[in-house]
Amino acid sequence: MQKVEKSVEEWRKQLSDEQFRVCRLAGTERPFTGEYCSPKFEGVFHCVCCGQPLFDAQHQFDAGCGWPSYWQALTPNAVIEHVDNSLGMQRVEVVCSGCDAHLGHVFPDGPEPTGLRYCINSVALQLEPAPAE
Repeated sequence: MQKVEKSVEEWRKQLSDEQFRVCRLAGTERPFTGEYCSPKFEGVFHCVCCGQPLFDAQHQFDAGCGWPSYWQALTPNAVIEHVDNSLGMQRVEVVCSGCDAHLGHVFPDGPEPTGLRYCINSVALQLEPAPAE
C-alpha cells in the first residue's frame, strides 16, 4: 500500500472531530467509552483514516484498561512503533504504517504468545466484520 498523505484540511473533512483529535493530533479517547472496548467482535479492524487492515479480532483480549487491546498486529508491517517521551514518561507509540495515524501505545504486559498489549483507541478503528458463513 502506498503511503496516504493528505492536508490537515482534507483530514478534517474526512474525520469526525474526535477521530481527528486522536488520529491526527495524537490524542486519547476516554477509557471505557470506545465502541470496540470489549473483545466480542469477529473480523478485521482497519485504520479509520486510510482503511489499512491493522488488527484481527481474534487477537483482541480484555486487558481491563478501558481501550481495545490486542496481543499482536495483523502483520508485522501494519503498524510502526515510535518512542514517545510525552507526559513525563517513556512509552511506545503505535501508528498506522499506511498514513501515520496515531492509534495508541504498545506495552510489554500482555498475554502469551507475544507478551504485548497493543492498547488502541476505538475511534481510530473501523471493523470489517467477518463474512457470514
